[in-house]
Amino acid sequence: MPDSHGPYVPHSHDPYVRVRGAREHNLQDVDVDIPRDVLAVFTGVSGSGKSSLAFGTIYAEAQRRYFESVAPYARRLIHQVGAPKVGEISGLPPAVSLQQRRSAPTSRSSVGTVTNLSNSLRMLYSRAGDYPPGAERLDSDSFSPNTAVGACPECHGLGRMHRTTEKSLVPDPSLSIREGAIAAWPGAWQGKNLRDILDALGYDVDRPWRELPAEQREWILFTDEQPVVTVHPVRDAERIQRPYQGTYMSARRYVMKTFADSKSPTLRARAERFLTSAPCAACGGSRLRPEAMAVTFTGRTIADLAALPLVELAAALEAGASEAARVLTADLRSRIAPVVELGLGYLSLDRATPTLSAGELQRLRLATQLRSGLFGVVYVLDEPSAGLHPADTEALLTVLSRLKAAGNSVFVVEHHLDVVRGADWLVDVGPHAGEHGGRVLHSGPVAELAGVAESATARFLFDRSPAPDREVRAARGELKVGPVTRHNLRGVTAGFPLGVLTAVTGVSGSGKSTLIGEITEDLPGVRRLVSVDQKPIGRTPRSNLATYTGLFDVVRKVFAATDEARSRGYGVGRFSFNVPGGRCETCQGEGYVTVELLFLPSTYAPCPDCGGARYNPKTLEVTYRERNIAQVLDLTVEAAAEFFADTPAVARSLGALLDVGLGYPRLGQPATELSGGEAQRIKLASELQRGRRGHTLYLLDEPTSGLHPADIEVLMGRLHALVDAGHTVVVVEHDMAVVAGADWVIDLGPGGGEAGGRIVATGPPAEVARTEGSTTATYLRRALSRQG
Repeated sequence: MPDSHGPYVPHSHDPYVRVRGAREHNLQDVDVDIPRDVLAVFTGVSGSGKSSLAFGTIYAEAQRRYFESVAPYARRLIHQVGAPKVGEISGLPPAVSLQQRRSAPTSRSSVGTVTNLSNSLRMLYSRAGDYPPGAERLDSDSFSPNTAVGACPECHGLGRMHRTTEKSLVPDPSLSIREGAIAAWPGAWQGKNLRDILDALGYDVDRPWRELPAEQREWILFTDEQPVVTVHPVRDAERIQRPYQGTYMSARRYVMKTFADSKSPTLRARAERFLTSAPCAACGGSRLRPEAMAVTFTGRTIADLAALPLVELAAALEAGASEAARVLTADLRSRIAPVVELGLGYLSLDRATPTLSAGELQRLRLATQLRSGLFGVVYVLDEPSAGLHPADTEALLTVLSRLKAAGNSVFVVEHHLDVVRGADWLVDVGPHAGEHGGRVLHSGPVAELAGVAESATARFLFDRSPAPDREVRAARGELKVGPVTRHNLRGVTAGFPLGVLTAVTGVSGSGKSTLIGEITEDLPGVRRLVSVDQKPIGRTPRSNLATYTGLFDVVRKVFAATDEARSRGYGVGRFSFNVPGGRCETCQGEGYVTVELLFLPSTYAPCPDCGGARYNPKTLEVTYRERNIAQVLDLTVEAAAEFFADTPAVARSLGALLDVGLGYPRLGQPATELSGGEAQRIKLASELQRGRRGHTLYLLDEPTSGLHPADIEVLMGRLHALVDAGHTVVVVEHDMAVVAGADWVIDLGPGGGEAGGRIVATGPPAEVARTEGSTTATYLRRALSRQG
């Protein structure tokens, strides 16, 4: 509308997010334009820089801009990722990040709390539940085991009680106290002290435990009394021991105190061995007060409904809804629908978060976002297909399309080729990992990537040349597992052929991990078992790739052997950042200082004195081939392999890491920065560098998760080499190209949760691909047709 300043002219709307001069991690001054309101997929080999672009640059800048608008006092309470190294980003909307966080959720966290479904269910019971006659209405907090008003007072809302029994504290009653009958007591001086106190109190410490009177055994193990007595130690010839005042502590008191208060994980784990865990007698494991458990809905308590798989919960809510409850049940069912759509209908609300995989957790958060109704934001997702069966991936693509249709941009870091093919826009980063990557090779429609010769992604996305026929290996025996009755497996028996590569398949929640979890070294036919999981190799920056593989010990010896180190009298310990001497004492060798934040998890910041180098200036003066110890830790595995080519012990470790496609991480890269897939490959490399000791059974749970097809090729080459060398490899796997290349397939299903837990098919891949009633068969047929 015209005014005194002339007519109003709207700003031209730029439909692109434009990144200029991105230099985060290994990005090489990257310029890229990505359209908004599309599904854009970022691809590239592991370590190429795609996450640095999507998360480290685009998302980090969106978050930084949001923090600029937050009041300063609130800003310091929020974990900030810091300003990314980038020249400029224009056209950037607010961003929501859904990463594969590998935090350690507590046992109080559950599917219900992650999705907020628990809040809605509690509201339903509070407002529309059937109360006993004369009972007062309860507010929704009274139905939560995580609040003081709702939690069972006996177990404090945990649902289980930890107790000690005579059997757990004294496993061998034929021993006397002096011989160590009370296994739960501490060792060394502390244990001797308790024994001497008992002796001074007049108990017979040399009589077999089972011969002591029952009341004496009861008092020794369970008393809450703490008598103080003068102890006269038995004299040793070498030293004089004076009498002292000793305080007695019963075995139960010692175990409970250690378990509750000890800061040492080792001591807590030892104490836990002497505890028995059982459902709380007061609440029966429901975790709630009796008042809350007296309220029902359709004849069921809130604990009953929380224990149902979500598919069954939705059906129960629909069947039992009265007019008064209809609004609340309709809301609950609409919140459950996206969770079921993402293939997670087998989960129950009370399922503890620590028992979920990283992929399951991310999909739960994704389902919650679908309900949030946000508009005009960029969702940045980290491998949402990780841990997904191809059948579930189709549902995931539908959900991502719905997020986009609601008026959002969806930026996905992904390796799964079906997700890549479903993208509107493709950003391919590479061509290789680490310093050989960090360039945008292509930003445009998917089909146009075919013309980019140096793209590793293009080779797998468009290559239709048949793979050479591979002979299926013959088994040298069979490992019998079962019958297994655990989780959703009901009396399942499986035969794992020895001397071949076996793939265990099935949709999410079908029972794959439960089945292979039953393979132990105790089974006949297993001489040596190596289980390689995706758990972190360490929980603090003090643990890293070099320390975990043992290669750092050799590197320190190399530095200690230099002329400079010898002339200064520096030994191997001087070059360790874990002990005083050569390390920086400000950060105690961590390179980071912990910043405690009120109400939030601790976060790490680079040390102000050493700047992250971990060592003091004197130590850094010692060099080997013109590099100090901190600079060596900063080398990538690939660069270090060149640097230490003539040091056999180091070269062997580095060669094993290169063999599993890990040439790009730095030697000193903190464990906290490594993904689950990287942690798993580091563990595998540590195993591969050891000398072979007879037949070994290697057990891997989704080893290709988070890997680009080019990296999968390298990893599978190593696994096939292990089988060719006479070992047995069992993998839980969703990648159908890997399954097609296996010798034997065990397919579980047909569905997840209660709809799964059976062996649907077993045999060579071609045979399983022809099995009726197998969800996997359809996708395996496709993979085999691409091969043949």
